[in-house]
Amino acid sequence: MRPTRYLCSLTKMLDFYSQFNPSPLSIKQFMDFGYQACERKSYTFLRKELPVRLANIMKEIALLPENLTRMPSVVLVTDWYARSFDDIIAFEKSDVSAGTLDRFCETLVRVRNRHSDVVQTMAQGVMELKESHSVDQQTDNSIQYFLDRFYMSRISIRMLINQHTLLFGSDVKGSENPTGHIGCIDPQCDLIGVVKDAYENARFICDQYYLSSPELRLKEINDVEHGAPIRIVYVPSHLYHMLFELFKNAMRAVMEHHGDSEDGVPPVEVVVCRGKEDICVKMSDRGGGIPRSSTDMLFHYMYSTAPQPSKSDSHTVPLAGYGYGLPISRLYARYFHGDLTLMSCDGFGTDAMIYMKALSNEANELLPVFNKASSKFYRTAIPTNDWSHGSSLGVRHLTTRNAYMRDRMS
Repeated sequence: MRPTRYLCSLTKMLDFYSQFNPSPLSIKQFMDFGYQACERKSYTFLRKELPVRLANIMKEIALLPENLTRMPSVVLVTDWYARSFDDIIAFEKSDVSAGTLDRFCETLVRVRNRHSDVVQTMAQGVMELKESHSVDQQTDNSIQYFLDRFYMSRISIRMLINQHTLLFGSDVKGSENPTGHIGCIDPQCDLIGVVKDAYENARFICDQYYLSSPELRLKEINDVEHGAPIRIVYVPSHLYHMLFELFKNAMRAVMEHHGDSEDGVPPVEVVVCRGKEDICVKMSDRGGGIPRSSTDMLFHYMYSTAPQPSKSDSHTVPLAGYGYGLPISRLYARYFHGDLTLMSCDGFGTDAMIYMKALSNEANELLPVFNKASSKFYRTAIPTNDWSHGSSLGVRHLTTRNAYMRDRMS
């Protein structure tokens, strides 16, 4: 149990840092800084920026419904964030010396390791709430709103930490860089190569579940440099995460829709296209599509069309079932002002589109900001529905009313 004096001091520091807005960076800024590789400048920036980002999202955790904040897993996540915030503000007034820089880098590695299970643990907290309490629509809306912001904040914090540790960590100092990456950014990211990697790994899992898998048809269209391979300044691990999730979904849909067909299963088709402003990866499957009644739920946390995997089967990578893959993949796309969208034709198949900024100076971080507008959302009641609703009750009422009007007119 921490002493009251310590908690009061931590609360004051949180209040102070939450007054400031995060400073979003573009991929170009990440790259320009990486080429200069000045550890002192990175340290000076991060010892202020990381507490701001941590404090902003910690303030929002405190606004969550009380039933959720009391869940054991959420309490654990809150404690991780408090400890990490405390670890970093310890450097607030430290002199910039070689020893301080080494300790700071070690602290960042410790923070990253501490937060490695944040996604699963927060998801467990939401499950604990839903298993122990009835969740009304307002509470569910608040949770969905918060999780988008919480996980986006986590992506941004990990990005900052990874850049610093990959550039200045003890394992990389003085060593050569055969990959040419600037931290975790590839200045010549081969989109086709990432697509193939994600496909092969998803295919391996699909083969384990269904003993077969769809083939890949891949097409590349460069409308800017005709005939040249498409390259982009991007974080390959982010793109891989999105593609791997989409391939898993597409393959499962295709196998379950066509698995018994004597003609085999249709391929998954991917088109990678570069335009003047956007780079688009379009993935098309013939997995039977998704009805419109379900499309609004596809980016809803804890929603999945697949059964939840058994908790006892912890050593097998699930093909689907947790309901976090699509929402978090969309966050990775939106992090640098791209997007991930789905368009489905019920009875036929689904098209998934990943959009990325073609110009690195336009690919800016999209960050949650804690302010009056964000805090108000958690306390705002659901607006009254001011459109007619096509429910069966409404249809019955309309039928009865029409019959009554006919009788009156006759």
